[in-house]
Amino acid sequence: MWLAAGHTDMRRGMNGLALQVQQALERDPHAGDLYVFRGRRGDLVKVLWHDGLGMSLYAKRLERGRFIWPTPADGTVAISASQLAYMLEGIDWRHPQRTWRPEMAG
Repeated sequence: MWLAAGHTDMRRGMNGLALQVQQALERDPHAGDLYVFRGRRGDLVKVLWHDGLGMSLYAKRLERGRFIWPTPADGTVAISASQLAYMLEGIDWRHPQRTWRPEMAG
């Protein structure tokens, strides 16, 4: 899974984002990886994915807050499925916090 650092024109659809993956990120959009893009305001992301049969495009807009995103100088950033899940829930995927404490052995 790859985050496209910086911001993306969210008017782009599947074809425009697939072209961006090929030209700007220099990757194959049909290889099965997920590519995540964020708009300028930071409250909208689009996820592009090819499952071997066809291209899918998922979009999510936060009603409050913004998605945590790397700086434009980073190019692309690889993330895990867990980190993507955190991000889509509006949680800082770089530093998620536990809601429980481990019990002390005693």
